[in-house]
Amino acid sequence: MSAESTRLTWQKSSYSGNEGGACVEVTIDTSVIHIRDSKDVDRPSLSVHAHGWATFVAFAAAG
Repeated sequence: MSAESTRLTWQKSSYSGNEGGACVEVTIDTSVIHIRDSKDVDRPSLSVHAHGWATFVAFAAAG
């Protein structure tokens, strides 16, 4: 796990169960959103600017 990953506080969706299914975790670092696979936290995370994340969430909610 990278030093960056260990200093961030990751959160899973409240809709995610504890069964270990296909979940993602997110964390916010200033204006950057980091996204990672909860099953493989040692892999690099995806980082997007807050505006890009808001656009994605709005699109997902509309669908």
